[in-house]
Amino acid sequence: MSDQQLGTTEHDPTLEEQIAYYRARAPEYDQWFLRQGRYDRGPDGNREWWSDVRALHERLNRFRPAGRVLELACGTGWWTEQLMRHADTLTAVDASPEVLALNAERVRSDRVRYVCTDLFAWQPDALYDVVFFSFWLSHVPPDRFERFWQLVAASMAPGGRVFLIDSLRTGYSTATNHTLPAAGEVTALRRLNDDREFHVYKIFYQPDELAARLAELGWTASVHHTTQFFLYGSASRAAAGDHHVAGEPGG
Repeated sequence: MSDQQLGTTEHDPTLEEQIAYYRARAPEYDQWFLRQGRYDRGPDGNREWWSDVRALHERLNRFRPAGRVLELACGTGWWTEQLMRHADTLTAVDASPEVLALNAERVRSDRVRYVCTDLFAWQPDALYDVVFFSFWLSHVPPDRFERFWQLVAASMAPGGRVFLIDSLRTGYSTATNHTLPAAGEVTALRRLNDDREFHVYKIFYQPDELAARLAELGWTASVHHTTQFFLYGSASRAAAGDHHVAGEPGG
């Protein structure tokens, strides 16, 4: 693992708590993706989850994230593995050294460079053909949304593209002992298996809403959703006269 650096969150207590949560959650994070323990929704619910995951794999493969790829908030590596099917090289950035260690153990590739830093304090040292992030945009505070997309733009080579994945607003995605935040709230309470509690930012987007917001910032975006669980989309810097495109259900 290389380029290890812990940044700052500019003294935002919720962001600091969010980083602490994902560091502490690292050993149990995969239970969420694998639908285990508190995330098990029974045979039918789990079957729907995996159907939506397969739809995401198909869309990402169709997008083909080739060349120099940047993965922001890379987590334990479920999507890093998928990206490496296409990427020549990949830079994986996360604020948690614990998840980066799990990612490196899962992916085991010398084509991946790991950077441990707070994304809100990080600046790219290279330009990338593809910028990818999954289940991250919903954790970006509303007042940092524009700044985050400026960082994405600053990371992109000419002709660069973005692919994103996130959660739709459904209680069946999260743990059985979690409660969805009320409409309009931007934070949520999260628990670990040992009952420790943390507050994190959690903002759910709809395809039309997200595509429109990105258009206001100079992006052309095509945003869709799977049957139940996920939002996904692609984006690029808009040419003069371009408009956003919002998508229909994707699978």
